[in-house]
Amino acid sequence: MPYESISELPKAVQNNIPKHGREIYMEAFNSAWDQYKNPEDRRGDDSREEVAHQVAWSAVKQKYEKGDDGDWHRKH
Repeated sequence: MPYESISELPKAVQNNIPKHGREIYMEAFNSAWDQYKNPEDRRGDDSREEVAHQVAWSAVKQKYEKGDDGDWHRKH
Protein backbone atom coordinates (compact mmCIF):
# COMPACT_ATOMS: atom_id res chain seq x y z
CA MET A 1 0.00 0.00 0.00
CA PRO A 2 2.03 2.94 -1.23
CA TYR A 3 1.57 6.27 0.49
CA GLU A 4 0.11 9.20 -1.43
CA SER A 5 1.09 11.84 1.15
CA ILE A 6 3.24 12.10 4.26
CA SER A 7 0.08 12.52 6.35
CA GLU A 8 -0.67 8.83 5.65
CA LEU A 9 2.63 7.60 7.11
CA PRO A 10 2.61 5.57 10.34
CA LYS A 11 2.31 7.66 13.51
CA ALA A 12 5.80 6.55 14.62
CA VAL A 13 7.19 8.23 11.51
CA GLN A 14 4.94 11.29 11.58
CA ASN A 15 5.56 12.05 15.25
CA ASN A 16 9.33 11.54 15.33
CA ILE A 17 10.97 12.50 12.06
CA PRO A 18 11.30 16.03 10.62
CA LYS A 19 9.31 16.77 7.45
CA HIS A 20 12.22 16.22 5.07
CA GLY A 21 12.87 12.84 6.69
CA ARG A 22 9.21 11.91 6.27
CA GLU A 23 9.45 12.79 2.58
CA ILE A 24 12.52 10.53 2.26
CA TYR A 25 10.65 7.76 4.08
CA MET A 26 7.62 7.97 1.81
CA GLU A 27 9.67 8.03 -1.39
CA ALA A 28 11.82 5.08 -0.29
CA PHE A 29 8.83 3.07 0.92
CA ASN A 30 6.92 3.57 -2.33
CA SER A 31 9.95 2.66 -4.41
CA ALA A 32 10.62 -0.49 -2.37
CA TRP A 33 6.93 -1.41 -2.52
CA ASP A 34 7.26 -1.58 -6.30
CA GLN A 35 10.72 -3.14 -6.34
CA TYR A 36 9.96 -6.00 -3.93
CA LYS A 37 6.46 -6.97 -5.08
CA ASN A 38 7.58 -10.51 -5.95
CA PRO A 39 8.40 -12.75 -2.97
CA GLU A 40 11.47 -14.14 -4.76
CA ASP A 41 12.94 -10.61 -4.76
CA ARG A 42 12.88 -10.49 -0.94
CA ARG A 43 15.19 -12.18 1.54
CA GLY A 44 13.67 -14.49 4.09
CA ASP A 45 9.96 -14.56 4.85
CA ASP A 46 9.45 -10.82 5.30
CA SER A 47 6.29 -9.45 3.75
CA ARG A 48 6.32 -6.85 1.02
CA GLU A 49 5.25 -4.22 3.56
CA GLU A 50 7.93 -5.22 6.10
CA VAL A 51 10.65 -4.96 3.46
CA ALA A 52 9.37 -1.59 2.27
CA HIS A 53 9.42 -0.22 5.84
CA GLN A 54 12.95 -1.56 6.37
CA VAL A 55 14.15 0.13 3.19
CA ALA A 56 12.41 3.37 4.16
CA TRP A 57 14.01 3.47 7.62
CA SER A 58 17.39 2.74 6.08
CA ALA A 59 16.96 5.66 3.69
CA VAL A 60 16.06 8.01 6.54
CA LYS A 61 19.06 6.85 8.58
CA GLN A 62 21.39 7.86 5.74
CA LYS A 63 20.47 11.53 6.33
CA TYR A 64 19.18 11.59 9.92
CA GLU A 65 20.19 10.17 13.26
CA LYS A 66 18.46 9.91 16.58
CA GLY A 67 20.01 12.28 19.10
CA ASP A 68 20.57 11.86 22.82
CA ASP A 69 17.40 13.90 23.28
CA GLY A 70 15.40 11.16 21.52
CA ASP A 71 14.62 13.35 18.50
CA TRP A 72 15.79 12.77 14.93
CA HIS A 73 18.30 15.31 13.60
CA ARG A 74 19.88 15.80 10.20
CA LYS A 75 23.42 14.46 10.01
CA HIS A 76 26.17 17.01 9.41
